[in-house]
Formats: sequence, C-alpha cells, structure tokens
Amino acid sequence: MGRRQAREKALQAMFQIDVGKSDPEQALNYADGVELANKDNDFARSLVFGTLAHIEVLDEVISRLSKDWQIDRMPNVDLNIMRLALFEMLHVQGIPPGASINEAVELAKKYGGEDSAKFINGILGKVAEKPADYMVLKT
Repeated sequence: MGRRQAREKALQAMFQIDVGKSDPEQALNYADGVELANKDNDFARSLVFGTLAHIEVLDEVISRLSKDWQIDRMPNVDLNIMRLALFEMLHVQGIPPGASINEAVELAKKYGGEDSAKFINGILGKVAEKPADYMVLKT
C-alpha cells in the first residue's frame, strides 16, 4: 500500500503546485497527512520533482493524444494524474506500464470526475501501446 499512498501524496502536492502555485517542498510537506516510510516518501518526491522537470514534454504528449480536449480545459486533477503516470511510465525503471495505468485509474476514481478514469485510461493506454514513440520526447 506504500507506493499507492506515495502516488496519492504526489498527486496532492502536484495539485497544490498547479492550482495554488505552492512551492514543491512546501506542497509535499502539507500533502496527505499520512506518515509514509522513507522509501515511499522518496518515491513521492521523485514523482513530483521528475514530473515538474519534464512537465512541458508530458503536457505535449497529453495534448497530442487528447483529441478534442485542449490541455488548459482539462480538470486539474485529471491533468496531474496523467502527468504523474506518464512520468512514471516513461522515466521510472522497474514499474510495469500496466501498474502505472492501474494506479492512475484508481486515483481518478477517487479524486476525479465521472468520466475521469475512462479518459485517463485511454490516454495512458495509447502510450503503453507504443512507449518508444514518446521516449523521443524526453528532455
């Protein structure tokens, strides 16, 4: 359950950073409220800082794959779930893409809207089909 909680903490921090313009360190300190093991806290931090380091490229991938949806019109929760999952899928070794997608869908069911899980699953599934197509977008 540790990595799931770490992903939740990362999502909460990303939301604070994106919507509240919070400092990443401050957002991570205030996110969740659940004490995580050091390795899970480190995982949450790596997701947040890695996502922020690659955010323009991640947004480009999302924009390219989301037909009829402009990125600036997407719900912030959905957008940040996809950013985190895409970073994990494209840049974190040792995690199967299916696990990243499943975790993102679970976050969408908990925090997103009625159609969030389906939308997020569709976008991430396209990347999982041909991840090499999106690896060239690395910064």
